[in-house]
Amino acid sequence: MTAADPPVVIAHLSDLHLGAHDPVAARTLAADVAAVHPTVTVVTGDCTMRARTGQFRQARELLDGLPDPLLVVTGNHDVPLDSPARLVSPYARFRHWLEEDLDPVLRLPAVTVMGLESTPRWRWKSGRVSRRQADAVRTVLGAAPPGAVRVLALHHPPRATGLARVVGRDRLLRALAAAQVDLVLAGHTHLPAASSYELDSSAHRVIEVVAGTATSVRTRGVGRSWSVITVDSDEIVVEERHQAGSGWHALGTTRYPRHG
Repeated sequence: MTAADPPVVIAHLSDLHLGAHDPVAARTLAADVAAVHPTVTVVTGDCTMRARTGQFRQARELLDGLPDPLLVVTGNHDVPLDSPARLVSPYARFRHWLEEDLDPVLRLPAVTVMGLESTPRWRWKSGRVSRRQADAVRTVLGAAPPGAVRVLALHHPPRATGLARVVGRDRLLRALAAAQVDLVLAGHTHLPAASSYELDSSAHRVIEVVAGTATSVRTRGVGRSWSVITVDSDEIVVEERHQAGSGWHALGTTRYPRHG
């Protein structure tokens, strides 16, 4: 990416929780996302509340209204909670209704986005990134064209603690450094946040953007929101868009140097 290239605009949504959602937010969200003309739309999991067929159907309808190209990854709520399906076919409904590939990749001229399935069936809330997945981050994002924006999307924030912690975090952070990843997109906490941090034993810095809850009624004391991330050759700008009645408005913008 050079100064003459148009910026990359990423619409980042998470925690839709269809089945436990606000109807107004669900009805108005797609138009607000489309208005920013995103280069790519990324949804970092929890598309449903309890991974039921009717909820996946609702999620599919909402996602079909979002601008393409679209990348979606699983969240812990997208795995059946208390049925035999959690053991024998935990991702079958997600793959049928939303995305066949659990670690999807989008390659565009100015941006490469890789998604990771961080919600293994044997974990309740915490996440996991396997050695195979960390190696894939190195291979896929490390091979992005020079200057292209390199984005990793997963449900669990890599640096989360407590019940949201990610097993395999250290190997993931090493992979982010090796691949020179620009952005990490996550959800899970329902609380919008953006931060910049230096990766261990590396001078490389990564920007982590955690999206708030886009349409869920589970707002954790913060209103429904989604994030717009604009990347040019010099900086990364993160804007939060919050629901206000039947519309959405910008509430807070943070700027980071593109290369630390």
